[in-house]
Amino acid sequence: MGIKTLNDLNGNIVIDLQPVLKGKLIELRPLRADEFEVLHAAASDPLIWEQHPSPLRYQREVFQKFFDDAIASKGALVVIDNQSGRIIGSSRYYSYKPEKKEIVIGYTFLTREFWGGNYNAELKSLMLNHIFQFVESVLFEVGEKNLRSRRAMEKIGATFLGKVGDDHVAYKITKGVPSIGNLLN
Repeated sequence: MGIKTLNDLNGNIVIDLQPVLKGKLIELRPLRADEFEVLHAAASDPLIWEQHPSPLRYQREVFQKFFDDAIASKGALVVIDNQSGRIIGSSRYYSYKPEKKEIVIGYTFLTREFWGGNYNAELKSLMLNHIFQFVESVLFEVGEKNLRSRRAMEKIGATFLGKVGDDHVAYKITKGVPSIGNLLN
């Protein structure tokens, strides 16, 4: 899986938040600064964002901030369909808390043609399998009114934690708790 771990000067593990991860359906790799146009093309469908707290994210100016934040996060990954070689979405790791052995996965989207199948499950499985080498729990922050994403969290076995902020809810998956592995068979 190309896991790169280093220790910092204090001996703490430094996690590779932008690995290359390969599955049967998709590959994840680091988002590059020169990929704005192709990622925006994948995100330009208004229906992707209709239940999202930022429903105008399909618009170029709004998406530019999303993209700039993704690059700055140093944890953003693009999702590539193995069959076509096309970028079909993105996700990212963020808010790593080493003292809690916890991280957040979020800002995930896929083009609509890849909804409802095993793509999201494989995406989450690849990301979770990688990150559980370093943390004990993963949080997911989802738009409170984003019923599709909330159902997807429940489908992969995430535990609902409650409301966070003004317009999001949190879910949690703990290392070693059976979850999405069964969905990929």
